[in-house]
Amino acid sequence: MTHRDDAAPVSGTEQRPPTFSVVAPVFNEEGLVEEFCRRTAATLEALGEPFELVLVNDGSRDRSLELMHAAHAADPRVKILSFSRNFGHQLAITAGADYASGQAVVVIDSDLQDPPEVIPTLIAKWREGYDVVYAVRAEREGETWFKTATASAFYRLINRITNVDIPVDAGDFRLMDRRVVEALGRIREHHRFMRGLSVWVGFKSTGVPYKRHARKVGSTKYPLRKMLKFALDGITSFSYLPLQLATYLGFGVASLSLLFIVVVIAMRLFSSLAGNAAFYGQASTLAATLFIGAVQLISIGIIGEYVGRIYDEVKARPLYIVADAVGFDETQRQHAEQRDRRRA
Repeated sequence: MTHRDDAAPVSGTEQRPPTFSVVAPVFNEEGLVEEFCRRTAATLEALGEPFELVLVNDGSRDRSLELMHAAHAADPRVKILSFSRNFGHQLAITAGADYASGQAVVVIDSDLQDPPEVIPTLIAKWREGYDVVYAVRAEREGETWFKTATASAFYRLINRITNVDIPVDAGDFRLMDRRVVEALGRIREHHRFMRGLSVWVGFKSTGVPYKRHARKVGSTKYPLRKMLKFALDGITSFSYLPLQLATYLGFGVASLSLLFIVVVIAMRLFSSLAGNAAFYGQASTLAATLFIGAVQLISIGIIGEYVGRIYDEVKARPLYIVADAVGFDETQRQHAEQRDRRRA
């Protein structure tokens, strides 16, 4: 493919569009953002091709934005998108990809758990003709057995209940060809599960194993509550099985209720003939009523999750609001803004 051939070196002050764009969400990472910029720039400079580093400030409340501006002042290839508030990790990835202009876009977290030094390996696979190259976590430093086990169980579950083959043990750290980014840009759903969407659009993909490092500074941005919400977004985005489970529960409870009625009638008949007082009382009736009520509430809750997502979509609000964009030219701004205009 001609667009993946090695580019000629830059001469003089000649400016060329970036071959590579690295998109990195940033949320309260003041202890790591400087080192992340330094290591990422050094890794990309060794490739000898033009690049840009797109940092997306997702409503940070510490000195992250200040340090990002300092990095841009030192190196104009560092560009900044600053949200008006915290919109979330997946929408930060979306915004960065909307504004990125590289022929290949690499998504990576700024907490340095995903080492920037792996990026050349992803690029090498891209040059072989792959459109999506995802990084597979062969080793996970510093993660509890609970997080590792639940993550593994989630990806195996979602692969069983959907027709989307999401790679197991792969996060958002991946490289995407320009045509994949453009395809994703046309998908403007609000509750986004980017690692699933990048598979859903198709194209040729492969994985690259790497060792994920432990977090050195700060705390995880995905506690249990956010992990559960993230898993729910992934399941409801790609599967109707929860809705079907409500139907199955209804049929199951109806069958159990019918069987229970037959058993109670039989027991009462036999107990009356034997002169006993079995099954006279309200305990069995109360238990059955509570069970049926619980199933109904669960079913309504499942339906409510899907209705809530429909409600979010029909409002057609922008996916995110950029308060400030630093380092981008007018073409990049207009290209990104047009995406949400098509959503309205």
